[in-house]
Amino acid sequence: MSEKFPLQTLLDLSNLRMDESAKKLGQLIAGERAAAERLELLSNYRDEYNTRFLEAARNGLRPEEWQNYRSFLSRLDEAITQAGEMHKLSQRQTKVGQDDWLDKRGKVKAFDTLAQRHEQRQQYGEMKAEQKLSDEHAARGHGRNAADAD
Repeated sequence: MSEKFPLQTLLDLSNLRMDESAKKLGQLIAGERAAAERLELLSNYRDEYNTRFLEAARNGLRPEEWQNYRSFLSRLDEAITQAGEMHKLSQRQTKVGQDDWLDKRGKVKAFDTLAQRHEQRQQYGEMKAEQKLSDEHAARGHGRNAADAD
């Protein structure tokens, strides 16, 4: 009868932690994508708004309209800066999440290797025991055949 892998609980726990880390990494990647999309959306909107501003400026603007355009463009620039910082932060968090997942995966692989070695030793021991029984059975059979021949 094979003996249970003594570190099975740790292997199971490591697998659970790796799965949790993978889920968290998926969330971090989704957050990073969302931050990149927000940044791109704001940048595109700023470009469009700036184009409208330049077109309006060519056609002539009153000073208060000029100020409104410039003020809104300034707020868009601030929003783009903040979105860029959030995107960079999200990228760093994703990198940390990737490193965490890789660490957890390495532990699972180590425990898996130990579990496989344990299983191989168990199989080898069972094979040796079966071979010993087979040899004993053959020896008894050979001993009876020799006794019968006498």
